[in-house]
Amino acid sequence: MRALHRATLSLYTDLSLEGVLRRIATAAKTLTQARYAAVGISNDDGKLETFIHLGMEEDEAGRIAHQPEGLGLLGEMIRTQKSIRIPEITDHPSSYGFPEGHPRMRSFLGVPIAAFGRPIGQIYLTDKQGATEFSEQDQQLIELLAAQSGAAIANARLYHEVAEGRAELSQRNEELELINAIANAVSSTIELEPLLEAMLLRVSSLFGAGAGEIFLREEGRKKFRQAMHVGEARQAFATNRLYHLGEGFVGLVAESGKPLWSNDLAEEKRLMRPAVVEAGFNTLVSVPLIGKGRVVGVLNLAFRGPREISDREVGLLSAMGAGVGIAIEHARLSRQARRVAVLEERERIAMDLHDGIIQSIYATGLTLDSLRLLLAESPKKAETVLDQIIDALNAVIRDIRSYILDLQPTRVKSINLKDAIHELAREFRANTLLDIELKLEDKAIDLLDRKTTSELFLIAQEALANVAKHAEATRVWLTVRNIGEELLLQVIDNGKGFNPEDHRRMLGHGLSNIEQRANSIGGNWNITSSPDEGTTVTVRLAIDKAPRLTEDLIA
Repeated sequence: MRALHRATLSLYTDLSLEGVLRRIATAAKTLTQARYAAVGISNDDGKLETFIHLGMEEDEAGRIAHQPEGLGLLGEMIRTQKSIRIPEITDHPSSYGFPEGHPRMRSFLGVPIAAFGRPIGQIYLTDKQGATEFSEQDQQLIELLAAQSGAAIANARLYHEVAEGRAELSQRNEELELINAIANAVSSTIELEPLLEAMLLRVSSLFGAGAGEIFLREEGRKKFRQAMHVGEARQAFATNRLYHLGEGFVGLVAESGKPLWSNDLAEEKRLMRPAVVEAGFNTLVSVPLIGKGRVVGVLNLAFRGPREISDREVGLLSAMGAGVGIAIEHARLSRQARRVAVLEERERIAMDLHDGIIQSIYATGLTLDSLRLLLAESPKKAETVLDQIIDALNAVIRDIRSYILDLQPTRVKSINLKDAIHELAREFRANTLLDIELKLEDKAIDLLDRKTTSELFLIAQEALANVAKHAEATRVWLTVRNIGEELLLQVIDNGKGFNPEDHRRMLGHGLSNIEQRANSIGGNWNITSSPDEGTTVTVRLAIDKAPRLTEDLIA
């Protein structure tokens, strides 16, 4: 009984199921002096699920055709859940014989194991040493051992289930963290390369892949190029970095939009990269990266040795692929938006230069032409005009410097519209020797914000430049005033006029710039003219739509 007590205590020192079963078999074999001992665990269908045996040498056990299947005496015990003790196995009515290669056995003692009233397994002992059969005392000892074994087995099973549950919970937490990281990247990250590297490292680590790579679709083409690789054998994976749609694993996944995997790359013709197999990789799984309903890339994970890919893992990879695909589209759209913004800024700068600095230089050129005549006719007046030209060029230099620093003309930034137009008119008179009459209402000007002031100034500058270039006028009128609920800017000349149908062909970018500037501040414009009747350029801006100075300050 002391030996039984020690054996029972030892059952609870091991928490692994196999370890507990082996301790039970060892204790039973020792207590009864049996040559062979075994413990079997049954599943819910009554079939043997686990079988631990002692007494046979490894080569002897290897010659047996198959493991016990729960037939014969073993099946009888599983069905009846009663102990069986007999001197000769082959004499029992339920005897089924031994499988090929199995050693001959004679005496037999079998005892069922139950836990909490539920049968869970059996203890089997054969060939009592020093006697022809097992005794009744042997049976009582093993029945006591079986009673204690049930709780030990249940405890080991519970520990195994908890450990598996914890491992699965930890795995699920990692998966959720990765999905959450991808979701965060979709909303925050706009730089594509660090995004791909971070996601690929996380996915490869989560699945235990030896290497991972991402292929991205080339814009406007049916080609997918390797954009990122992490892990081992970089050179092997770089032997083919471009796939056409429908070509290789990458192209097939891109074409179908469905995952693809193989556990035998050595025989896989679709791989198209033998160097990957030579580097020791046997398994590859490819999933599409889908953004906005189209495949924008393909994610590959490669494993050394065969690795089964479960449906759950494929589903998880597909979900991650969709998230990464959205992040890729988000990054691409952000990059495109930045490119568009740069192009728009370039166009705005070009328009500002055309309407401002270029027009000033052009007007100065006209003044220099007139200066040649004055030098002979009136040297003193020519000196005055020369001073004006120098002042005008200095103003242009200041504007160019201002554009370089902050892209806004100094004269518009530093003074209000009324002062800016007075300065513009002074330069216009000096450069063209034309008479210009101003009518500027303070009420219409004082409440304008900086952007509206700048745009109206540049519209007036462009309109006056067109007069100087094309009108052959002798007089110009420039008006800024209120008419009812509208602010009106008008430039009128008494020049030769033209056919409005041809105005865009004749005046090029200038009038297009006026239209864009008027639209940008919520206004509209029109031009009226006819041959020999002069030209009128009008810009109207609803007062309730015009931004106010206070709003500009708040913004």
